[in-house]
Amino acid sequence: MAEKIRMITPLVEIDGDEMTRIIWKMVKDILLSPYIELRTEYYDLGIENRDRTNDKVTEDSAYAIRKYGVGVKCATITANADRVKEYNLKQMWKSPNATIRAILDGTVFRSPIIVDNIKPFVKVWKKPITIARHAYGDIYKSVEYRVPGNGTAELVFTGSDGDVMRTTIHGFEGPGIIMGMHNTDKSIISFARACFNYALDQKQDLWFSTKDTISKTYDHRFKDIFQELYANEYKVKFEAANIEYFYTLIDDIVARIVRSEGGIIWACKNYDGDVLSDMVASAFGSLAMMTSVLVSPDGCYEYEAAHGTVQRHYYKYLKGEVTSTNSMATLFAWTGALRKRGELDGITALIHFADNLEQAAVETIEEGVLTADLAGISEVSKKKVVTTEEFLLEVNERLKKRLG
Repeated sequence: MAEKIRMITPLVEIDGDEMTRIIWKMVKDILLSPYIELRTEYYDLGIENRDRTNDKVTEDSAYAIRKYGVGVKCATITANADRVKEYNLKQMWKSPNATIRAILDGTVFRSPIIVDNIKPFVKVWKKPITIARHAYGDIYKSVEYRVPGNGTAELVFTGSDGDVMRTTIHGFEGPGIIMGMHNTDKSIISFARACFNYALDQKQDLWFSTKDTISKTYDHRFKDIFQELYANEYKVKFEAANIEYFYTLIDDIVARIVRSEGGIIWACKNYDGDVLSDMVASAFGSLAMMTSVLVSPDGCYEYEAAHGTVQRHYYKYLKGEVTSTNSMATLFAWTGALRKRGELDGITALIHFADNLEQAAVETIEEGVLTADLAGISEVSKKKVVTTEEFLLEVNERLKKRLG
């Protein structure tokens, strides 16, 4: 057995919930620990521990990423009323992803994992489409109110100089609902810069979309900031790189996307990116075949599995039933974090290991060894459907060969 790869700086390791928590341990035990002397600062974001710590553990994990520069996160439960009852929670805790993103700010970049024998449902797509999702504000930091009956809702802003602005939202003649959203120029500027820089790094066109014809102040501010930054800082760089920045309405870009061959970065506001990254992932094959990384303005990176906790499979697992759960997104979260840690710390062996592990995983699928979710969409002629653990063991066999 070759000597294990040594790490210098710890990764921030953020554990999660349900079936993805089971997969998390399997990936470490089968594919990482035998090859790497893992150094991690561990945070348990399982729903019970978040409840026990009044969600302080979530904030602590985000500040740890700011300290060490790189984190890797398992999928976590975002509580709803059913989850509060199921886990006997103190309250309906906020999305841990939203909490971490609010502390780190930055932009989430999500790209499909491409394998030869799984073709996109959109037949003209030949190259990956990366969703660049703003990671701050909008409905994820909104204030909501359930209107009990007749009355007037107002938007009120009190300036630091004491000046007050009041605008009527709606005169209610019965029960209803209100939501107040916000964003900041500072965060939007960071988002825009991250998108322009990522496009230059990837040498890909950048498309940006909002609905400024309807939202003539809120969405229009996003549009204006992107345009100002492009004109003043990035236009010459884009022209030199022979790539394009393009803005249009979100409904227009949706129509354009399904006619494109891909190979672009699509920048979206927070909620738009949440929904459309799932659409792109599904159209490329599976939600479990998507990489996701949050890049903060100060150069911190958080890699995560962008899908849910696979609740249905977890209940089967608890009953002792066999599961065949796709682990690719969790695996690629680890490889992304390990590669970035290697780049920042100058550990070439760690970078090569991450590359080899990703290639071994893709080879496994391309050779017809598949979890159940991929078996129905793979175009390989000879298929072998395997369990959750068997898939990782198959990846390990190919990894051993690649490592010699």
